[in-house]
Amino acid sequence: MKIQWYPGHMTKAVRNMQEDVKVIDLIIEMVDARAPLATRNPDVDRLGQNKGRIIVLNKSDMAEEKANKDWKDYFTALGYECMYMDSRRKADMRELMNCIERASAAKRERDRARGIINRPVRAMVAGIPNVGKSTLINTIAGRSAAKTGNKPGVTKGNQWIRLNRQIELLDTPGILWPKFEDEHVGEMIAYIGSVNDLIVNKSELSECLGNWLLENKADELIPNYNKNADIEISDYQSLMNAVVKSRGCLKPGGEPDYDKAENILINDFRSGKLGRITLERVPQ
Repeated sequence: MKIQWYPGHMTKAVRNMQEDVKVIDLIIEMVDARAPLATRNPDVDRLGQNKGRIIVLNKSDMAEEKANKDWKDYFTALGYECMYMDSRRKADMRELMNCIERASAAKRERDRARGIINRPVRAMVAGIPNVGKSTLINTIAGRSAAKTGNKPGVTKGNQWIRLNRQIELLDTPGILWPKFEDEHVGEMIAYIGSVNDLIVNKSELSECLGNWLLENKADELIPNYNKNADIEISDYQSLMNAVVKSRGCLKPGGEPDYDKAENILINDFRSGKLGRITLERVPQ
């Protein structure tokens, strides 16, 4: 599949970030733990030069536990503060605060040397669409401070959130980059729902995802749709037949509704119903 999605509001969002980055101390970059490299926007690296950096592997409850640990070690070795989390869990916020403290230590020391005391740390929360930035801010703030939604493009503009006397967070819209050089990157971010579904061919997306799951995660996939073991699932078409039968995907008159089956497969993956699945491995 060849997927590109770069609507006009993202160009404006990048321009705004270029201005905002002048007044922030660090960037909290949120990525999806199921595809940590594919969901990293190279523009964030460019904008974040000379700033404190934290990488948050969000939605880690839907990614494989060992892979989460491997990715944390990988980014830590590259010099980032890194943690994996579920941005809906208040219990994960203490570790994030610890990461912010470590990432901003040099900034606080510079402030003290210049006689500046108690100026709050300003952190930009950045990432591609639908990785959980606004959910993170709301969980930390303990209130609905930022708009959220289970689709890309909910946050339209930047908004500052004052957490306490020490930390201010800037919520930013999800931004992609103009062209995916690797088509597999486009596929992975489409699997997890970070591009607008209206520009995606759902049949192609379902087939690509289904074939990847059959090749890499058949043991987790097949029991979800073939509990009675009465259909041999060996390829994508037989997988769709199993989804149709197990979920009752029928049109009036009893004809199989493959469109519905395709959507079920995609949504089951996105919601974690297929189990904990990581799409990318740490580079060797």
